[in-house]
Amino acid sequence: MSYLVTGGAGFVGSHLVDRLLADGADKVVVVDNFFLGKMENLAEAMKTGKVTVYREDARFLPSLETVIEREKPEIVYDLAVKPLPYSFVDPDGAYMVSVEIARNLAHLLKKGVYGRLVHVSSCEAYGSARYVPMDEEHPMNPTSPYAAGKAAADLLFLSYARMFDLPITIVRPFNIIGPRQNVQAYAAIVPITIMRILAGKNPIIEWDGKQTRDFTYVSDTVDGIVKVSRCDAAMSQVTNVGQGKETSIEEIVFTINRLLCHDGVDYKEKRKEDVRRNFGDISKAKRMVGYEPKVSLEEGLRRTIEWYKKWRPS
Repeated sequence: MSYLVTGGAGFVGSHLVDRLLADGADKVVVVDNFFLGKMENLAEAMKTGKVTVYREDARFLPSLETVIEREKPEIVYDLAVKPLPYSFVDPDGAYMVSVEIARNLAHLLKKGVYGRLVHVSSCEAYGSARYVPMDEEHPMNPTSPYAAGKAAADLLFLSYARMFDLPITIVRPFNIIGPRQNVQAYAAIVPITIMRILAGKNPIIEWDGKQTRDFTYVSDTVDGIVKVSRCDAAMSQVTNVGQGKETSIEEIVFTINRLLCHDGVDYKEKRKEDVRRNFGDISKAKRMVGYEPKVSLEEGLRRTIEWYKKWRPS
C-alpha cells in the first residue's frame, strides 16, 4: 500500500508515518508546510528509503493535486492543522486551514485522483460536554476558531461521503500526549509543564485546574486511527479515539510534578472560551475494530518526560 499524510512531519503525523512503515507500507508521502512540523520527527522514517517529503501547503489545490497525481497514494490521511492556541493569534487562519484542506481533499477524491480519505478531526469540535462520556452523537459546539474549523471540515466530508458515495472516514481523537509534541509557540499543557520544570520554573495552570480532558498516549491514538481507517464499516461516519478516562488539568500537572520531583505551581486567569469538561466514549471503536488503549496515563507521562529529558537542548 502507498499512503499520503498531510501534516506528516508534525507530532501525531510523524508517529502515524512510523506506524504505517512498521505495518509494511511500500511508500509514505508526507506533505507538510513545516509550520510546526520538523524533519527531525521523520529521522528514523527517512532511513527506510520509503518516505518522500514535499514541503508544500495542502491549502493550495494546485500543489496538492500535483503531488497526489505524481505519487498516486491509495489512502490519504489528513492531519494538517494549525493548533488551537493559534486561534488567539490568527483566528481566521486557524479556522480556514482546516476548511480549505478539506475542500481540496474532498474535491480530489470526488475527481478520482486517489482512493480513500481518512480525516483526523478533534474532540474540540464537541466543545464542553453536555453529558459524559461524550459519544459520536454528542452535539458539536466548538468554542474556538480552531475547533469550528474542525467541525466544519467534518461536516463537509460527511456531506461528500453521503452525497457522492465517497470512501471517507472521520476519526475524532481526544487529547494526545507523547514525544515530539511541539514545545515552542502554541504548545500544549504537557510539554509546556515538562519543559518549565526542567528549566527550574513552576508549571502554570490556567483557570482553577478542575477542567478535564481525556489524555491519550500517541501510540494508542495512532493505533486507533489506523484500525478505524481499515474498517469499511467506519466509512461515512465519525469514530472517537481516546483513553476513555477523565482527568483534570490539576491531576496532570501534579503528576508531572511528582514524576520530576518538583513542588510548586502557579495559577493564572482562565483562558477565554476554554472547554470545561471533555471526556470521550470510545465504546464504538472498541466494538467496531477492537480498539483498546494500552498505555496508562502515568506510563505515558513517564515516557514523554524521558523523551524530553533526552531531546532538550543542553
